[in-house]
Amino acid sequence: MTDIGLVTELTVLVLAIFLGFEVISKVPTMLHTPLMSGTNFIHGIVVVGAIVVLGFADDAFTKTVGFVAMVLASANVVGGWFVTDRMLEMFKRRPDEKREPKQ
Repeated sequence: MTDIGLVTELTVLVLAIFLGFEVISKVPTMLHTPLMSGTNFIHGIVVVGAIVVLGFADDAFTKTVGFVAMVLASANVVGGWFVTDRMLEMFKRRPDEKREPKQ
């Protein structure tokens, strides 16, 4: 990798961090859980990408970065699944709850 390539990649990383922070900070608190469940599939793609990186890894640094990416993305997918499941539980009717007839 050339020095220009490294500088370009670091620039893209820093800009993505700033952009992500700005976008997420503008989201109202009520929408954070649906946003997390809606973007859960993106982390699944990150897991697949990390597996591809690990498959083509030649040196220890690339293997380490791929492994860390896979672990963090997997943790985010699992955490997002639990949050989504908990959110959907809020909309289920309780078994002891009876419906009142409409008048």
